[in-house]
Amino acid sequence: MGEPLAKKEYYTKEEYLEAEALAEYKSEYYSGEIFAMAGGSPNHSIICFNLCRHIGNAISDKNCTGFESNMKLEIAEAEAYVYPDAMVVCGDTGDFENSADVITDPLLIIEVMSPSTELFDRGKKFQYYLTIPSLREYVLVSQDKPKAELFFKQNDNIWQYTVTEGLDKTVVFKSLECGIALKDIYHKVAISHQS
Repeated sequence: MGEPLAKKEYYTKEEYLEAEALAEYKSEYYSGEIFAMAGGSPNHSIICFNLCRHIGNAISDKNCTGFESNMKLEIAEAEAYVYPDAMVVCGDTGDFENSADVITDPLLIIEVMSPSTELFDRGKKFQYYLTIPSLREYVLVSQDKPKAELFFKQNDNIWQYTVTEGLDKTVVFKSLECGIALKDIYHKVAISHQS
């Protein structure tokens, strides 16, 4: 997460959405504060591209739509707007207040962690995501080793945690009933330790 913009202490959701529509760069909104997003690394970008490509192929025959990081996610309970690295919505994608660039009901959210965002992605951001009624699966993907951590919602009180690690393994997205080999997610990614 970047630094808050210093121009004003508190922004309404409407002010954020209006400013974001005109901005040259993306920012996230958390309970009145706006944070500029930092640029990603080549590994981050390659992993996101590979994930979107393979998830898109996996859902091509399903009533699901995939979105990459240019789509905002509204988290109503947390009064937040964020840009996950990837999301999947099944059924009607809907619109929010006539805005075609806001998602409200993802089934699956994926974040590719960087050293600067890992604690936030694991902590407060995950807590925000837990408040989304439609969310069934949250996935954290490492940049520095072939590893995916999945949190699958079994019911309102139980989330199942699964770790898949190693280029010879396949990560199973239960919410989509599909698997993707880690070697495909990390294709052309420069990682120091490939297991």
